[in-house]
Amino acid sequence: MKNYYVLIMAGGVGSRFWPISRTAHPKQFIDILGTGKTLIQSTYDRFAKFIPQENIFIATNDQYLNLVKEQLPTITDKQVLTEPVMRNTAPCIAYAMYKIRQINPDAVVVVAPSDHLILEEDVFKEVIINSLYTASTEDCLITLGIKPSRPDTGYGYIQYTTKALNENVFKVKTFTEKPDLEIAKTFLQSGDFLWNAGIFVWSVKNILHAFALHLPEMNQIFKEGIGAYNGPKEREFIQTAYYQCTNISIDYGIMEKADNVYVTPAAFGWSDLGTWASVYELSEKDYVGNAVVPEKSVMMYDSSNCMVHVPKNKLVVLQGLHDFIVVEQHNMLLICPRDEEQNVKKIVADVKERFGPDFI
Repeated sequence: MKNYYVLIMAGGVGSRFWPISRTAHPKQFIDILGTGKTLIQSTYDRFAKFIPQENIFIATNDQYLNLVKEQLPTITDKQVLTEPVMRNTAPCIAYAMYKIRQINPDAVVVVAPSDHLILEEDVFKEVIINSLYTASTEDCLITLGIKPSRPDTGYGYIQYTTKALNENVFKVKTFTEKPDLEIAKTFLQSGDFLWNAGIFVWSVKNILHAFALHLPEMNQIFKEGIGAYNGPKEREFIQTAYYQCTNISIDYGIMEKADNVYVTPAAFGWSDLGTWASVYELSEKDYVGNAVVPEKSVMMYDSSNCMVHVPKNKLVVLQGLHDFIVVEQHNMLLICPRDEEQNVKKIVADVKERFGPDFI
């Protein structure tokens, strides 16, 4: 286990969960499901059960450092990688891999988002352990694929072949960005497509070799920091390095180009919690389909199939409301039909344009 590491990516702003998720306090630091734990706490605890705690690293934005330390008090400063600007996942991963390699050149790393839900944690652990073992013994970059239960247009898809490294690690054939409904239906029917979970497993040796091949300029930027990682000059180096990086995802920059990419099909009760609709689907509901957090301060009359998330100290009474999202946080209130929640991102942009950053 000493060679097994985790990088939890926690730098996003989660604008689809506005007004609860805001730039100053995004969704990974919020208990969206009302479980008593924030999403990043749940993610950390899930890995800490089988990965040495000193081997768990968090990548986040500079402005969230205090939030990370507050919510994960056992984490040391050396385990938190802070980014001065948002540059997508490729620079974040390059930074982390060089930092971890300096600690342990034989490291094998799981890279995972901080804001996903995993319902079957025992199955998840088994899949991760098997993937870590494969990544430590084979020349491969592994991504986890979720067996689709419906033709969902909100996820990217991975197509795989019968060529396999072992009984559950298959060669990737294609990556497809979010398809329209008809294409998603054909993917589901074909049986060889999976949802892209955005969870990766690889050795630092193999992923840094892929950076050198496919993103050589970015690789060179972070290679120049070899003397600085895990020391007093790391932060100063990163402040300069990030501004030289292009904004590019690891999927587009490497996974779609490399020829040693494999996928592990899995089913462990996964959701990326990307929208209020996904939270509604996963929340406990009353007999008429209302999902209410917290239950005690909300009274519902002749209302059904609503997603309601309001402050604990506020009494909210709803009458005659059906299929709506009602979300309040601080001095902001959003009331929106559930089937129009895709407009939330545009609403956030409009709010910012009209009122400035104070409400974002």
